[in-house]
Amino acid sequence: MIGDPAGIGPEVAVRALADGAVHTDSIPVLVGSAAAVERALDFTGTKARLRVMRGFEKPSDDPAIIDVIDTGALPGGVLPLGEDTEAAGHATAQWLDELDALARDGSFAATIMGPISTGSLKLAKKLDRVISPTPGESYLVLLTGPLRVAHLTDHMSLRQVIDVISADLVATAVGQLHEAMQSWGIAQPRIAVAGLNPHAMGDEDRLEIAPGIEAARARGIDVEGPIAPDSVFRHCIEGRYDMVLAMFHDQGHIAVKTWGFSGNSVIIMGPPYLHMSVAHGTAYDIVGTGKADAAMMLSAMRTCGRLASGRGFEQS
Repeated sequence: MIGDPAGIGPEVAVRALADGAVHTDSIPVLVGSAAAVERALDFTGTKARLRVMRGFEKPSDDPAIIDVIDTGALPGGVLPLGEDTEAAGHATAQWLDELDALARDGSFAATIMGPISTGSLKLAKKLDRVISPTPGESYLVLLTGPLRVAHLTDHMSLRQVIDVISADLVATAVGQLHEAMQSWGIAQPRIAVAGLNPHAMGDEDRLEIAPGIEAARARGIDVEGPIAPDSVFRHCIEGRYDMVLAMFHDQGHIAVKTWGFSGNSVIIMGPPYLHMSVAHGTAYDIVGTGKADAAMMLSAMRTCGRLASGRGFEQS
């Protein structure tokens, strides 16, 4: 899905597709405004032929052709650049719904959400389309080279995080990560769980996190922890683990964005299919200038193709 049509989503999408590497892993199709995609081709100087579909048809595997499913969710096709609008929010929400339906009926093997504007979605009262705020219903997973970090909680204050951490929540998250990673092609996932407190020495670590880990281990899952949060991410970078489960948003995000910001990608676990995104926003300040970096979108597209076909993470 191209993302908010007033931002850089269409630009990074066409640039990533023009790289040519995406087609070695998948047959890509865009969902969104064909007019916004055509405008992005002009902004970026990308040479490709646009093929507009009103519904799902057999896509082309020719890198010189960009297929776009445009159902008319955005009247007029384009909006002013760099502005939050209710119209963009409604269109973005409809494209996400269309993406979801195409994945659930088997037309798409996996999906990617381009950079969206929470401002536009709020104006349209459609922010619930992105990720569930309820712990245990969805997880944000950030990938950057050998460092892969899932988050037990997302946009939540630290006070709330302390209140919601429980053995059941930890055990459930570890189990879901294990099953997902196996479906992506990692036969024996090695999972590390970060502690909450310094050196993983606190009541939450001892009374909730550790018992949750033990429950998951009793199911035959290869999981260790709680491990001191100041060192666990380095262990993953060095290859000791395939994934780290962080306890809260910034604990994991700071590690990922410090280790390797450009080129990282995101998995949103929750839907019954592989659903990915990018770790940047709409960049209204540079939209239309042709300066937008497509590295994260390219990484998301290539990773999505590998994982959906069960070939695992690219070896670093």
